[in-house]
Amino acid sequence: MADTRTPDSTRRSERSRRAIYDAALALVGELGYQRTTIEGIAARAGVGKQTIYRWWPSKAAVLLEAFVDLNQQAADALGESARTFPDTGDLAADLKRVLRATVDELVDPTYDIPTRALTAEGIVDAELGSRYVDTLLRPALQLYADRLVAAREAGHVRADVDPETALELFTGPLTHRWLLRTAPLTHAYADRLVDYALNGLAPR
Repeated sequence: MADTRTPDSTRRSERSRRAIYDAALALVGELGYQRTTIEGIAARAGVGKQTIYRWWPSKAAVLLEAFVDLNQQAADALGESARTFPDTGDLAADLKRVLRATVDELVDPTYDIPTRALTAEGIVDAELGSRYVDTLLRPALQLYADRLVAAREAGHVRADVDPETALELFTGPLTHRWLLRTAPLTHAYADRLVDYALNGLAPR
């Protein structure tokens, strides 16, 4: 008997969307952002370019959504630990653990290349930049802020410390070194950032 069931367009669309995500990330990794095109993404994904334009206004928007999905998959694989900041009671150890993991991610081409592309494009495209910050950066920074609030309440940092400013003592230099490639990004560097930020530079 012939199968007369109506094809599930939702499942078909999801397969196409997933193929587009994979194609966008793969091409940016292989060719770089500038040489990646909507036409190339469509060809790699096996869809028409109008399918992409129906869902996204630009290749940057495709890449952002694909990168958000990649991060979500990684978080799902790690479970609850990816959505919380460690709190062992030792603030320095917790910060070093997170910054080391951040270093590992930033030197991994899977994350480094799309992050650089989105960072650069977000500078000239304010709307994309705002979406990038709100979707990916702000939630991660909030984890730092929450951990610093807990440290303040426990008396591990000064009572007048502003968490929003304090978190930049760790994330700002790391991002600067990564973005401008001024020096190698290493675990030792991440550890020094924590030591300098928590202990200051004055002689003791």
